[in-house]
Amino acid sequence: MRKQMPAEGLFAGHEWRVSPAPFKLDEKLAKELDSLGRVLLQFYRAVNLLYRKSVEGKQPEWVARWLELGKPPELIELQRAVTLKSETPRVIRPDLLLTENGFSVTELDSVPGGIGVTAWLNQTYSNVRRASRPTSVEETTTESDTHSTLLGGASGMLQGFASIFGDAPRVHIIVSEEAATYRPEMEWIAKQLGPRFTVRDAQFTDFADGDAVYRFFELFDVANVPNAKRIFELAAEKRIRLTPTPKPIFEEKMLFALLWNRHLQGFWRQELGDSFFQRMLRLTPYTWLVDPSPLPPHAAIPELGLTDWQHLKLLSQKERDLILKVSGFSAHAWGARGVYLGSDLSHADWSGAVDKAIAEFTQSPYVLQRYHHPKLVEAQWFDFARNEVVPMKGRARLCPYYFVAGDGDAARAQLGGVLATICPPDKKIIHGMTEAIFAPCSI
Repeated sequence: MRKQMPAEGLFAGHEWRVSPAPFKLDEKLAKELDSLGRVLLQFYRAVNLLYRKSVEGKQPEWVARWLELGKPPELIELQRAVTLKSETPRVIRPDLLLTENGFSVTELDSVPGGIGVTAWLNQTYSNVRRASRPTSVEETTTESDTHSTLLGGASGMLQGFASIFGDAPRVHIIVSEEAATYRPEMEWIAKQLGPRFTVRDAQFTDFADGDAVYRFFELFDVANVPNAKRIFELAAEKRIRLTPTPKPIFEEKMLFALLWNRHLQGFWRQELGDSFFQRMLRLTPYTWLVDPSPLPPHAAIPELGLTDWQHLKLLSQKERDLILKVSGFSAHAWGARGVYLGSDLSHADWSGAVDKAIAEFTQSPYVLQRYHHPKLVEAQWFDFARNEVVPMKGRARLCPYYFVAGDGDAARAQLGGVLATICPPDKKIIHGMTEAIFAPCSI
């Protein structure tokens, strides 16, 4: 494993613990992950339609108003462009926490890191395992069976990523300075996929009609990406194929707050179908948008029973099994930044977070989400210093990567692979830290 790591690494300045084996999932969970992409693609399509209908006055006006909070006029105009009206993200990556009851989908990421790392893990574990596969019939009973069940296989991530650009002759992967941590993994992907793919910086503008562009920068960072304006112009004119689409609605965590909003249940049921709608409700934690607008005297916030968001401060530590996080369009809206776990904070720190969420509503709205506790799982990692395998109990986040190929009704979301991040049990918020184990997933 170590010998196959690219000389440039995969994450700039970051390391992780290496597992001697893939992270195993049971067949039922793997099957659910395989089918989840179809549900999430339909959810994104419904979000896109809901926003457009709100702008047109055919759905509640507050939907578009919420989704446009803090956005500059030029991005709102782009989001409303007729030429982009059907565009949705072509990479869908949910964050799933493994719980005692299955898994909980805490958020969706349409500009995710980890594509190259997961592709490398899948390829490398497949290669290592093929090389070490037993040769005698007696020895193959369990090991070789396990080798063949890596989710996505050796090349699912690479093939999936390549598929989202159709037949574009050149694919430019634009990586901003903000996303520079992920440049090495995108360089590795481009090298694997050949000369058609090239990683570019934020200055590159030599685009030709028919090219494709992969936007590896968040829309909040557009002011620091000099070529963004040109890229967006070409995409709006349909001269290049751009993904992810330049619509900030898909970089908001408040989408789950809209899913749970009672006023929109009829819309979701109609656009998702009852089966997909119920599945989304089952898999996602109850989510609220922290909108400080005054409530009528007789009203209360659903599920919480509070009449004012200030009352969140009065909850006991036991009652604060809640996550407060910035919704989007912010430098603090990715990684573990801008995330507050109420039960893990002092009263003073929790009160400060609540005040911040209320004060910043018009520029950087926050969402509140029920915290579904991740269960303890068994894992192991290899300590290269001591030259031994170290067992570790931990809490796991799964990140399946779905790649959407095809257009219109023919578009399909295909699972390319699943990255497991296992953190030590004392870490309450799971993310890609140095102490975390990274592993591909298998059945």
